[in-house]
Amino acid sequence: MNDAANILSEMNDRSREVFRRVVETYLATGDPVGSRTLTRDMTEKVSAATIRNVMQDLEYLGLLGSPHISAGRVPTQHGLRMFVDGLLEIGDLESTDRQMIDATLGSNSDDVSGALDRIGSALSGVTQGASLVLAPKHEAPIKHIEFVGLGHDRALVVLVFADGHVENRIFHPPPGQTPSSMREAANFLNALIEGKTLSDVRSVISREIESRRREIDQLAHQLVESGLALWDDGDNESYERLIVRGRSNLLNSDTEEEDLDRIRTLFDDLERKRDIAEFLDLADEGEGVRIFIGSENKLFSLSGSSLVVSPYMNSDRKIIGAVGVIGPTRLNYGRIVPIVDYTAQLVGKLIADRS
Repeated sequence: MNDAANILSEMNDRSREVFRRVVETYLATGDPVGSRTLTRDMTEKVSAATIRNVMQDLEYLGLLGSPHISAGRVPTQHGLRMFVDGLLEIGDLESTDRQMIDATLGSNSDDVSGALDRIGSALSGVTQGASLVLAPKHEAPIKHIEFVGLGHDRALVVLVFADGHVENRIFHPPPGQTPSSMREAANFLNALIEGKTLSDVRSVISREIESRRREIDQLAHQLVESGLALWDDGDNESYERLIVRGRSNLLNSDTEEEDLDRIRTLFDDLERKRDIAEFLDLADEGEGVRIFIGSENKLFSLSGSSLVVSPYMNSDRKIIGAVGVIGPTRLNYGRIVPIVDYTAQLVGKLIADRS
């Protein structure tokens, strides 16, 4: 932000206006912007030759670039960053956008997962980008746990939560398990976990296993540790879920082969859930909406996309998830930012109300 402010403050009014109009025109059209296009809109009447000189200076500063052999200019990633930090005007949330997002909560269902799916679809439809919703872990207190053998190398752990939510997780138990060792492991856990959340349980069980090794049968002890490892597995689909909607929004009849490859790479990254934990870390650095442009976007391996992301919080003001929109760097940031901000607040309220 300070770097952008310093560079902008050193520009004269004409350079600042040329830069702003090039970026705004590019974001609106996606096309390189030529000097003749700008002469029609400039506040000060100047020649195309004068504007070309200004654009060359801006290119020298690394703020504009010339794609291929076009006479026009487009903003570089550095230029977009400076525009977003220093010149972007955030609009108000349009009433039609608000209504489309609000309509996803019309159901009286208590199914938070279904509501998040609908919100993701609505966010994608409103923004015409791909939407991302990082669903929270289930943090209700646990009521009961049970182990069920499914064969010599597979077992099922059944978690029953105090709010009625039930989760079944398959894992690989240590060899030699018997019905009695499974009962002993479940009894050991149920004596410790009632009223505690999964986050609480992990540290409690680790301490108890260390202090009570002699009290619990070795097989049951190994079973508890195997189940504990499963709970620590952040890639488990039922533990933390990334909802992605709107792949088709990034494709159109004018999409070039290079862009198709970029979009395929993007969705390959998403489907592998690469660095999903970092999604929250990025959002956690500030409560408001954050914008990541091009290669600043650490979550994905490609550079030709932008991510607008905001965290959402539970009733304790703890960040438990995030909402975002991803698209080409040519996003309408001024419109997308208030939409993402409003959606994140809505999801936070939904989670808090249904906790």
